[in-house]
Amino acid sequence: MMQNTLIRLCYRKVINNQATKPWEQYVFEDTYKEFLLQVQFYNQEKIYTSFGELVAQAPAAEQLHFLVSAAAVGYIKQLQGKVPDIANSLGRLFLPFENFRFEIINSDIRDRSKHQVAINFYTDQLVWHETIGYQLLVSVPGKQEGDETFTELFSLQPYLSIYSIKKL
Repeated sequence: MMQNTLIRLCYRKVINNQATKPWEQYVFEDTYKEFLLQVQFYNQEKIYTSFGELVAQAPAAEQLHFLVSAAAVGYIKQLQGKVPDIANSLGRLFLPFENFRFEIINSDIRDRSKHQVAINFYTDQLVWHETIGYQLLVSVPGKQEGDETFTELFSLQPYLSIYSIKKL
């Protein structure tokens, strides 16, 4: 039992050209367009075609993570502070996030299919009550009525990890 333990989770959402959900497709399309626009500053001679080559030869191109993230911010706001894909045992999105980090995994100015990004969502603090098999029982601080605490039960899954632990 993990009573009196606060945790923060990190969920890594990878988006590539195989995206099937509309939200993911919009993020893919708009971040690729923004990448093509921003990469021109770091690759004016068009010597490098891939993001990896560019960063290796022009370290300042690491700024592209931040610059391209602007194309995803509006879509992230649409999530209304709920981590995508992580549903509780009732099938509802519930996991609140307080911040995120955008990252370009790969891209290529000549091949749209190589564009791949990740958004790492970092949750607010959660109270970790119990681990039941492959599920975590948690509560969001402040969600209670009197002496009754409302909990969420959800499954551990790929790309979801405990980011930090704080013992009380």
